[in-house]
Amino acid sequence: MATEQIHYKLYKPYGIISQTHSNDERQARKKRFLKELYDFPEGIMPIGRLDEKSEGLLLMTTDGKLSDTINRSGMEKEYYALVDGDISEEAIDKIQQGISIGLDGGKYKTKSCTAKKIDTPNLPERKKKIRDARHGPTSWVSITLTEGKFHQVRKMTSAVGFPTLRLVRVRIGEITLDGMQPGEVRHIEI
Repeated sequence: MATEQIHYKLYKPYGIISQTHSNDERQARKKRFLKELYDFPEGIMPIGRLDEKSEGLLLMTTDGKLSDTINRSGMEKEYYALVDGDISEEAIDKIQQGISIGLDGGKYKTKSCTAKKIDTPNLPERKKKIRDARHGPTSWVSITLTEGKFHQVRKMTSAVGFPTLRLVRVRIGEITLDGMQPGEVRHIEI
């Protein structure tokens, strides 16, 4: 008899690591983990990751095969990035065509993707302050990838001269944040 798998989507807040806990005592004392958001069942795992300084949609499952399939399938993942400066069409074109970024001590050319400048999205305020307009202009860009390398979006915007100040994943495939608040967890069917 097959065990019923459990799936969640959550809005991972800034400052939380994309794992339920750590076996490293020192890290466990100094860092924040997903277990403080919800009493997840045994065997739950994140599908992909968001770094500690990124926020937004994170999927959790007890189904290892599903996790592997989503991570390797080339499923679209959409991010909203607040960047330092008024991002140019030239920079957006470079991002879309694929750009060389540092990865594992070498260079990696990202796959082509979709990118566009967007109006300020309706997102919850972040508790940790982001620099304000007194320090120069900022702009928002939507970037949709089918891959997910280490700090990829941050490296891409930086490579074209517009470092990321805030990064929020808003969509994985057809699953979206759907008005969720940071720290909110919802049970879903996949």
